Amino acid sequence: MAGGPEASLRAALAATATLPIVMIAIDYDPFALGYVQSLARPGEHVTGIYFQQTELAGKRLQLMKEALPNLRAATVFWDHFSQDQWSATQAAAGGVVDLVGIDLGNQPYDYERAIGKAPRDYRGCVFVMTSPAIFRDRERLAAFALERQIATMFVLREHISAGGLFSYGANITSLYVRAAEFVDRIAKGSNPADLPIEQPTKFELVINLKTAKALGLTIPPILLARADEVIE
Repeated sequence: MAGGPEASLRAALAATATLPIVMIAIDYDPFALGYVQSLARPGEHVTGIYFQQTELAGKRLQLMKEALPNLRAATVFWDHFSQDQWSATQAAAGGVVDLVGIDLGNQPYDYERAIGKAPRDYRGCVFVMTSPAIFRDRERLAAFALERQIATMFVLREHISAGGLFSYGANITSLYVRAAEFVDRIAKGSNPADLPIEQPTKFELVINLKTAKALGLTIPPILLARADEVIE
């Protein structure tokens, strides 16, 4: 199994040219990077789940614009794991929201220093890409954003449980559960070449209402009604 960032799949492919590999491509696009040929026929020994991260960038921008109608400019935090996510978000902005991207650089990430690199008018809202390092920092990131009175949009609901404002994406736990079913089928004799790559069909909007109140934000009722989960 190769879960999470591109580096895990790259390492698995370097380790074996024959053993079956089940990927959970969360932080990258395996098609754009040439790791698999198609959904239906991914290759000889690689199959699994593709999260569609880059395809959700526009929806996250739309949701944040609905929550903050006066939003004109925002910052995007990204790292070397999530550079393609930043590129997709930048392309999706389309002039609706002006974005400045901040490369978080070397670990451990200094979020205070990162926001200081953004123009002042861009600091009130931050879109945070996802990566193993950013996921690990979810509690620290949420505390930082709350202290600086920053509205945040994340990819995974775990960030919202930690105190972030919004997230929109697939349920990561369900993706790993499904990947385990791929492993089970291969262990019982299925050929990975015969198992099409799957994509999530349900995406969750999660809102932390407690954080919104702490930021002095009123979330439109229509957006709350559409949320899959509201943390109060």
